Parts: sequence; structure tokens; C-alpha cells
Amino acid sequence: MSNSFLSQEEIDALLQQHSETATIEEPFDEHHSPELTGAEKDALGEIGNISMGSAATALSQLLNQRVTITTPRVSITTQPQLFASFSTPYIAVEVNFTRGLEGSNLLIIKVSDAYIIADLMMGGDGKNPVQELTELQLSAVGEAMNQMIGSAATSMSSIFQTAVSISPPAVEPIKFGEQHYHSPLVNGDAIVVVSFRMEIGDLIDSEIMQVMPLRVAKKEVDMLLRPSSPPLPASEDQPAKEPAPGPAQVSWDTRDYPPAVYDRGVDQPPPKNIDLILDVPLQISVVLGKTRKPIKDVLGLTPGTIVELEKLADEPVDILVNGTLIAHGEVVVINENFGVRITSIASAVERINNLRG
Repeated sequence: MSNSFLSQEEIDALLQQHSETATIEEPFDEHHSPELTGAEKDALGEIGNISMGSAATALSQLLNQRVTITTPRVSITTQPQLFASFSTPYIAVEVNFTRGLEGSNLLIIKVSDAYIIADLMMGGDGKNPVQELTELQLSAVGEAMNQMIGSAATSMSSIFQTAVSISPPAVEPIKFGEQHYHSPLVNGDAIVVVSFRMEIGDLIDSEIMQVMPLRVAKKEVDMLLRPSSPPLPASEDQPAKEPAPGPAQVSWDTRDYPPAVYDRGVDQPPPKNIDLILDVPLQISVVLGKTRKPIKDVLGLTPGTIVELEKLADEPVDILVNGTLIAHGEVVVINENFGVRITSIASAVERINNLRG
């Protein structure tokens, strides 16, 4: 019987082995993680709720569909554990902050949802999308994500009261577990996952995730709860303002907020932050037509020479804003002045082809 007892050294070795195994295999438990307090998670949820509301507006306008994005769920994990939980192919959209915030974050959607978004962007009805992502389809998805994230960044600028800018997103289809993905996130570091339920008409009822490093999430919370603008100096007649409350003094429950919904059929127009672009110059050009001539013919041009264009006289002209085709129209005369009447807005297919060109 004495041989059935373990020595103290053997017990210590077994305990150490069990501890090392648990560290590798046990799932990350955000409920016992000290990285984010409850108030900080609520603050991130509020930022996501407002910014994705603007993103829903932009996506609805692009797809001409009702878009609903529900209240976010905030959790903490690590990159290997997150990627290991994906069993279907996804689209990873990498976004880099260029102003206001530093670092990168990812927007992750299912490839099956990307098929439908690409089909809608290409003028289809989204019911029988092409089950592949060619360069053109990826450009369509990238444009949709660019508009969404750009609108979200504009909302974040309003929330933080400072300019937040992003670079054009990089879109990459990924089969996690089957191919290596060079993620901008640091492997092993804690990351914050903000998950949203996204509905697009009766075509998509799925999930979209925003993934960011913990330090970026902390910075967003800090910018929301502790604005950088200093308080006004106190005077004899006016007492000093109290400092902004810290996380312990703030209590938000994002479940109290309704889903972010935008429908192009509603009467109330979406809010527009027009003040942000009041000083941005826009050059409007009307292109009557184009032609191609050798250099010797160009050198031979004189006053009175007629240059024949490739368009017929009654064909619509192109209307460009800062070199981008946005509409078609017809030339009119108003009070002895030339003008152009807009007859149609450029479709999503034309905009995407214009981006590729």
C-alpha cells in the first residue's frame, strides 16, 4: 500500500503540469479579466452604437435596402482564440487610423454576406449572388466597407470632439485554419471584440464584428470619458467646472439603446455633419465628349477648327465632381447661359468601374 502514495515532488510536478495545460487550453474568460471595467465596456458599446448607426445609414443608401444594426456586445479575447472560433470563410477589412487615433482595427464579415453585398452594389437584387469574389466583387465590397467605416469615423469625430481619419480599407477573404493571415493585431495580446447583429432587408441576418487592440479600445474610452480640452479658468463670479467623471462615476447600459436602423423609406432624413466639409473645395465638370488625335493633328489646330467627339448630339453628358463620375445630364440654355440638367445619377456599377479605372 505504501507504494500507492505519491511523493511531494510528484504531486508538485502534477500540479505544475496541470497549471501549464490550463493556461494553453482553457478559454479566455472576459468576465474575470481585469483589462476593462464594466463602465468601460458600456462606454465602448455606446461608441459602437452611435458609430454603427451612421454606418447603417451609409450602407442603406448604397444598397437601397433597409439596414438594421443591433446594440453591440463587447468581449475580450486573444487573436488565436478568436480566429480558432471561425469555422466559415470570412472577409477581413483592415482599417488604419491616420488621425485622432493610432493603430489598426479589423472589421470581419462572413463571405456569404459579402456575396450579397457585392451583388447589391453591382445592381443585382441580392437573391442569387455569384458565389465567388473576383477583383470586381472585392472592389464592390471594399467600397461598401469604405463608406460604412468613413461614416463611423465621422460619428466618432463628433463623439470625441476631435477629427478622426482613416486610410482606405484593405479587403481580404480569409479561410481561417486553412491559410495564414498577416493580421495587424499583435499575436498573444488582448483584443476587444465588438459584435453587432446586422440585418439587410430580408437578405442578410448575420453578424459583423469590429476587432481592435486593447490599447485602441482604452484610448477610445479615455477620449470619451476624459476629453482632452482643458476646463475654462475660474473667475470670481464663475466657479471652476468639475473635471469630467471617470469610469467609476459613469454607468451606461447599452441594452437600453434601440437598434441602429435606417430605412430609405422613412420621412425623416438622416443627420448630416455638413460642417465637416464646408471648407472642402469641390470642382464640378461637365464632359461633352472625348476624342483621340495624334500629336500632329493637335499641333495643326487653329481657330475655327471643328473637333468631332465620339458622342452623338443628343446623348447625355457626364457630370464629374473632383474627377469622379456622379451623374448624367443634358445641356440646356437658361437666360442665354449654358447649363446642365441632371437626368440620372450614376449607378453603383458605374461608380465601381470608375474607381477601378
